[in-house]
Amino acid sequence: MNGKCSQCGLDNKICRSSDGKAPTFCSTIIYDDALKKADQFYEKEDIKHFAAEASRQEAACYVDAPNDSGNKMAIKPRILEIIEFCGRMGYKRIGLAFCSGLHREAKVVNNIFESHGLEVVSAICKVGGIDKSKLGLEAKDKINGEGHESMCNPIGQAVIMNEAKTEFNIILGLCVGHDSLFIKYSDAMCTVLAVKDRVLGHNPLAAIYTSESYYKYIK
Repeated sequence: MNGKCSQCGLDNKICRSSDGKAPTFCSTIIYDDALKKADQFYEKEDIKHFAAEASRQEAACYVDAPNDSGNKMAIKPRILEIIEFCGRMGYKRIGLAFCSGLHREAKVVNNIFESHGLEVVSAICKVGGIDKSKLGLEAKDKINGEGHESMCNPIGQAVIMNEAKTEFNIILGLCVGHDSLFIKYSDAMCTVLAVKDRVLGHNPLAAIYTSESYYKYIK
């Protein structure tokens, strides 16, 4: 049986509470041996430190709601989370791997990071200017058909970051698959500021929120 956490409808879950309940397809129950293996990684000092600071950063993103309801209120956008996390980890030199379609946004993001004392190494997705024919693509496989069309070069972006010895890399709008390659070949830990969604202004959850109405066809 496969774990199906996404299908769990319980309010009091075993993964959230020590006295929680679990459905038959609960990953916490089914993958007990795998989770024990995962636990061992947290014994590595660098991983334990990274995970601990990530959890501290998570907690720092909330304050008590002002209406005495006992609820918490989120107060920080993701870019501020990234900046604060860099501070927690002592990162000074960070990488910014961005899509050419978000060049303007990348400039703003770069300037915000630098205003907080971070040194930024940035690389655009088309770095190197390599034609897509290198990947075996023909004119019919290109966006604009005949002629030179630079391929996205996420491995090149990652190697640039590795050469520059960045301590933490931020992904801004890389394509599906290209982001995967960047993460695979990056020496430093990575996080995502924004993902690519050409139709929805880089907010892919908009299609999920409207999957019962305007985007019903995706199902």
